[in-house]
Amino acid sequence: MIQSFTRRFVLAGLAALAIGAAPSPQAPIVLAAASLQESLTAAADVWAKAGHARPVISFAASSTLARQAEAGAPGDLFVSADEEWMDALAAKGLLAEGTRADLVGNRLVVVEPIGRHSSIPAGGARLARILGAGALAMADPDSVPAGKYGKTALERLGAWTAVAPKVVRAENVRAALALIERGAAPFGIVYLTDAKASPKVRVAGVFPATSHPPILYPVARLARSTNPEAEGFRRFLLSPRGRAIFARFGFTAPAK
Repeated sequence: MIQSFTRRFVLAGLAALAIGAAPSPQAPIVLAAASLQESLTAAADVWAKAGHARPVISFAASSTLARQAEAGAPGDLFVSADEEWMDALAAKGLLAEGTRADLVGNRLVVVEPIGRHSSIPAGGARLARILGAGALAMADPDSVPAGKYGKTALERLGAWTAVAPKVVRAENVRAALALIERGAAPFGIVYLTDAKASPKVRVAGVFPATSHPPILYPVARLARSTNPEAEGFRRFLLSPRGRAIFARFGFTAPAK
């Protein structure tokens, strides 16, 4: 139900943009990973207060947005939660040359509803036993970045085989977080920034950085963009002032 609602919401939003529902003809349209909701909204607010048209942001799974961009949906900037979906657009010539850059990084964590007091180990049989005891909410491990990072981490830590049958797949990382918030699953895998954004969950464990590829959020301007504000907003996000906004929400400097 969450998946279908999220998909309908994204498609409806993009359709509205396509028929001119944006608040300003100069407002750049940003397709952004769901985990950036609070931070990118804050950055857009700062940009608007400086006298620019406020960017219109569509949040969803990076996989969903990349496919929308491939299909020709309106958009000026794309901010992905991993490199693979940005690579997919680059391979099809859909990125403006020279505009791709790594924006921020993140950490991967296990969360549980507030009020519980679990301590999740870094790996091995105990990790599999604890996470495999009940449903484990995570973004779709076949396509969504947070889910792919989570599956890789569990595989490297020797827990995926035991955990996989209990995984509840969500449309994106925020949908997975919502399942934990309402107690529909005892544990979930999300980004550290998602955990910080919710007063209804607590971090029960942090995955070792070596258990998965570096979590990177690349940003690029789409090749079809003609909006004069888009490049300025991209540069602002990458500036020290822009990156400081993301740091407030728990994002890290990008590192490979």
